Amino acid sequence: MHDTRDPAELLAAAAGGDQQAWDQLVFRFGPRMWAVARSCGLGDSDAADVVQGAWLRLLEHLHAIREPAAVGAWLATTTRREALQLLRKPPHSPAAEPPAAPDPASAVLEADGNRLLWQTVSTLHEPCRTLLRLVATDLGSRQMAQRLGVPIGSVGPTRARCLEKLRTLISLQETVQ
Repeated sequence: MHDTRDPAELLAAAAGGDQQAWDQLVFRFGPRMWAVARSCGLGDSDAADVVQGAWLRLLEHLHAIREPAAVGAWLATTTRREALQLLRKPPHSPAAEPPAAPDPASAVLEADGNRLLWQTVSTLHEPCRTLLRLVATDLGSRQMAQRLGVPIGSVGPTRARCLEKLRTLISLQETVQ
């Protein structure tokens, strides 16, 4: 996969919806992002979360990157920040707190919300429908990529796009209600 466009051109093309440009950004900068995450001492699962988080930040700030030609440095810095943020979180110990007694009304509302969520997910086109179901099962990026038959570097950006589609559909449903 060799694309001769410079990073600024790739970023502009990706912002315009060019999947090949996204793939090329992942191809060029993904390994460096993984190296940054791993250099922070993260294991595979946490590094995958951090790298995906950095891709999501790029997606969120796509039109606000001040120096598009330096998107590689931006991604490395963002990956490092995501890793440090993850490392600052105190480890969660479920045994530390006794579980609260379930509230029947909350349980009904949660079940109804879950039903509506999955009903909405089922209206999405592929690969979003399958990808979001895999996200819910908490599979790692590598396993998701294998199941979907896509490169591992495309899982994060695809997940971000699918979640945005889902958010839009849910927002529309909330507006109608």
